[in-house]
Amino acid sequence: MQLKTTRPEFRTRVDKFLDTAIADFYEKIPFARHQLEGKEIHLDYYRRHNIETILRLRRKRTIDALAIRYFTKVDPVAAKAWSHYTDDEMLHDRLFAADLEKVGVSKEQIYSTEPLLSTKLLTGYLQYGIEYEGTPLALLVSVYFVEYVTTRTQPQWLDNLEKRLGRENIKGQRAHVGTDLDDHHDDFVWTVLETMVKSDEDEDKALRHLQDIARLWEMYFLELYKLTVDEKATIEIPDPVAIPA
Repeated sequence: MQLKTTRPEFRTRVDKFLDTAIADFYEKIPFARHQLEGKEIHLDYYRRHNIETILRLRRKRTIDALAIRYFTKVDPVAAKAWSHYTDDEMLHDRLFAADLEKVGVSKEQIYSTEPLLSTKLLTGYLQYGIEYEGTPLALLVSVYFVEYVTTRTQPQWLDNLEKRLGRENIKGQRAHVGTDLDDHHDDFVWTVLETMVKSDEDEDKALRHLQDIARLWEMYFLELYKLTVDEKATIEIPDPVAIPA
């Protein structure tokens, strides 16, 4: 379903922020370039990252349902659009689980794993937005963040992982990213996001959410690094990336 784009200048600001956030991530977060460039993949890091991806996808399903409930009351066109997107993404955790099975991780291990603090914080942040701020704006900003960053980083990560682990071992991740690229999920999510941005004040609120989500994203990779690579590493809440004028 197509929704009309109405704020191209705002999208330019958001995309500029995200490009800066990606550069900041690669520069400041330890091991950030590992899956992109590593010649010998750190399997504990790789496995735990994909486990956490699954745990986030599973928790996001519930939040997507809350967003659909909101839209059914105020914007049935957006409700139908978000239902379609949720349907596309609903079972993608199985794609990652299939790849993990090939490197020795069972479904029982995946689903019995306690999520990292950063995942709990992100989930709580998105649910807070719906239940206490009253709209799914934070969720839509977060999903646009993920779709944008995924399509600008993951194809290159997967090219390297394919060289190191073998094509068959990353088929699920390829399928997930392929859906995002082929269906232009970043453009689609943006059009739904725009339905909630009616004023300059809404733009400012969305950008503040974007800052928070970028910080939680970096915090996740710091936590992952400490858990799997260097238990003595220090985790600090990352400074926010500046919002472009």
